[in-house]
Amino acid sequence: MAPRILLARHGQTEWSLSGRHTGRTDIPLLEEGRRGAKLLGERLHRAPFNGLPDAEIRTSPLVRAAETCELAGFGDRAEPFDALMEWDYGAYEGLTGTEIQAQRPGWFIWRDGVADGETLEQLARRADAVVEWARSADRDVLVFAHGHILRALAARWLGEDVSFGARIKLNPTSLSILGWAYGETAIEAWNETGHLDLGGGGR
Repeated sequence: MAPRILLARHGQTEWSLSGRHTGRTDIPLLEEGRRGAKLLGERLHRAPFNGLPDAEIRTSPLVRAAETCELAGFGDRAEPFDALMEWDYGAYEGLTGTEIQAQRPGWFIWRDGVADGETLEQLARRADAVVEWARSADRDVLVFAHGHILRALAARWLGEDVSFGARIKLNPTSLSILGWAYGETAIEAWNETGHLDLGGGGR
């Protein structure tokens, strides 16, 4: 079986709820995020995933991703992977898009990048490192990480420029699957949150 990447975005935090750019600031999940992580774990332990017994699992070392991984029931199998850390937003850390555009009218992160942080090229190289790791063996992988790095990862899996990430929205505690179709890389599922609706959790 050709390898797939299953992507789990971390649960809701105070900053993700308010739209603040959360790069390397290490903040915990809200109770809503903790509940969502458990519901995501329940989904991954049911058919057709059945706990992904043969998958290799890695997580961003930042607490919101690592805690999501733990609450989902994969903490004992996961290894931290620095390449999965969120975009380093530099001077824009903690700011909302509206606040940044007040300083820089017309700003668009996937085109213009950030000030004093990680460049789009550096973000793409980290995403490429994850793709290379995922394709290094004949097994599925499950990663717990963050909105922008996971969108960048999807873009690079598809062979697209990292800016393609702008076109694929990703909600907290969502599940996505990158796989194959007709011998080419493809998106099998994207931004699925049905587990939250069934469990009464919010987005």
